[in-house]
Amino acid sequence: QVQLVESGGGLVQPGGSLRLSCAASGSIFSINEMGWYRQAPGKQRELVAAITSGGSTNYADSMKGRFTISRDSAKNTVYLQMNSLKPEDTAVYYCNANIIRTILSVAMDYWGKGTLVTVSS
Repeated sequence: QVQLVESGGGLVQPGGSLRLSCAASGSIFSINEMGWYRQAPGKQRELVAAITSGGSTNYADSMKGRFTISRDSAKNTVYLQMNSLKPEDTAVYYCNANIIRTILSVAMDYWGKGTLVTVSS
């Protein structure tokens, strides 16, 4: 069994910063891409940022220059540093990881339960 557990969400004022963390645990052989998605009320889930096992990153256009994704492969953990936050960044942020559980397994996508980020004065 594999679990992804996010932490670090909360209430922050516009212009502020937050750092999200997501740790993967359980039966894990290797992790390919890890990423963050978000879903605002009444909207579809969208990609925020992703990072490959080799460290290549991909960002949604609206997050470029404000958000930074990183990972600690030894800890099976991915981070999202969010700066210059705006009210429109308010959403539930979900962690995603493409995980191979055993040497004989195919890769599968796993999701965390989400952490709420609220940007408001």
